[in-house]
Amino acid sequence: MKEQLVKTLQAVAEKFGIEADKISLEYPDDISHGDFSTNIAMAAAKALKISPKALAEKIVAEFSQNKPEFVESVSVAGPGFINFKVKDEVLTKAAIDRPEALYLRKARSPKVKQVMVEYTDPNPFKVFHIGHLMSNAIGESVSRLIEYSGAEVIRACYQGDVGLHVAKTIWALIHEAGALEKLSASGLVTDKVKLLGEMYVIGASHDDDPAIQKEIADVNKKIFDKSDPKINDIYKQGRQYSLDYFDTIYARLDTKFDRFFFESEVADDGIKTVKEFLKKGIFEESDGAIVFKGENHGLHTRVFITSNSLPTYETKELGLNADKFKQYPDLSESVIVTANEINEYFKVLLKVMSLTDPAVAEKTKHLSHGIMRFASGKMSSRKGNVISAESLIDDIKEMVKEKMVGREFKDIEVDEVSDQVAIAAIKYTILRQAIGGDVIFDSAASISFEGDSGPYLQYSAVRAQSVLNKAGEAPTGTMKHPEQAGLLERLIVRFPDIVGRARAEYTPQHIAGYLINLAGAFNAFYANSVIVDAKEPLSPYRIALTRAFLAAMTDGLWLLGIKVPKRM
Repeated sequence: MKEQLVKTLQAVAEKFGIEADKISLEYPDDISHGDFSTNIAMAAAKALKISPKALAEKIVAEFSQNKPEFVESVSVAGPGFINFKVKDEVLTKAAIDRPEALYLRKARSPKVKQVMVEYTDPNPFKVFHIGHLMSNAIGESVSRLIEYSGAEVIRACYQGDVGLHVAKTIWALIHEAGALEKLSASGLVTDKVKLLGEMYVIGASHDDDPAIQKEIADVNKKIFDKSDPKINDIYKQGRQYSLDYFDTIYARLDTKFDRFFFESEVADDGIKTVKEFLKKGIFEESDGAIVFKGENHGLHTRVFITSNSLPTYETKELGLNADKFKQYPDLSESVIVTANEINEYFKVLLKVMSLTDPAVAEKTKHLSHGIMRFASGKMSSRKGNVISAESLIDDIKEMVKEKMVGREFKDIEVDEVSDQVAIAAIKYTILRQAIGGDVIFDSAASISFEGDSGPYLQYSAVRAQSVLNKAGEAPTGTMKHPEQAGLLERLIVRFPDIVGRARAEYTPQHIAGYLINLAGAFNAFYANSVIVDAKEPLSPYRIALTRAFLAAMTDGLWLLGIKVPKRM
């Protein structure tokens, strides 16, 4: 319907000399204002030297002569808005008769675009913290939006398995009494990863000690050169424990990566690029190091190869992004999700890429997010007060379990449902707002069943499924439709358009906001309607509407990376 309206408006606009790109249709917040609204007259009036309202009336008169069959009425409102009302019988039919394929993940065709999304990016030897949890929630949702549109998505994770953080950890393991024995002893991988985190904190606590810093720098070089057998063994052991632990978290978050990239693998290509373009004047030598003078481009200078001939994170990133397109030459786009703390770094990196590999730079998009805040303020793994993703999930899970006390659940159900609800609570809190802003996490509000929470959406879906279980088989034969379409019908029909916008703009918050409104409309419908009743003529329609709601809600939650429990 929206596409047909836009097409008709474009024909009208041409007659008045209005540019087609000025046409946009929105959904009015108040359904009494209609089903679609446009400000085309207000946007074009000044150029045409006419009042917005007068232009709107001219557009309405022209539009009415050839309006689409599904349009009930078109009118001018306020200073020049044009509102369109769709026929109720069209909406009631569209809400329940939409092809089911529209709600299911679209099958890939041989000619679909291939998009890589890089996200999460935890570093071995360090804690998988709540910042990684934010990146994962956003990256997974963006991946699913792209996947839903029909593209092939390559989920990628880039991990810093070399660098000073590793050197600090290994230095501490060597110097702390009994640390290596604890690392090698049998036990849970979670305990080993916790030990690595503790050792990193110890290593980082000596940043002001020049003598120890020299020792750590020596360890760092030996890791890079692979020149010390003892350090090599410690490194391999710690790296594998970290990766094994990360896998358990990915499984919990319902993320399956297609490709893991590591700093240790991409450094050589990055070094070659820097040295090649040093000769071409893109980089400069400075005090024995190789740098990029960002000031020449309105940015800041960054070191790419240190005076010790070691590649920095920037150089490895150049190697990484080149490697992505070497391994996947059909990529049409590479999306990278990081915290906004490195926005300035990324501006420099993208500028360098535009000079060294413009084709790759053109296809690379950086999405940056804020941080998750609590009463204690910003986290810091260096200071040792980092909040791990696992601890946050487990804390919320325990709160959910307390709500389940007294309910008839088997132990295995309690564990599964509480885990799904806890993860929904966290993911929804992250995804309900614009990606760039910080998230203030309120534990109690996050698990509320009374609106604006992930569990509320899950509960609404479970309620709908319960209704359908009671109704049994789908109704067949001629179905009586209500005379008027309500908010629920209108929202269900909007689903594909909302998803399309969220995909085009990389904005999962549009899905989250839509689902809250959808759940509210369904729960109002549930409270005020008799849905399953053999004596009620509208019962078959209401059952079909419930089924359509559940399809939209389930797919919408899937797009947010949230599962629907079997019962709650």
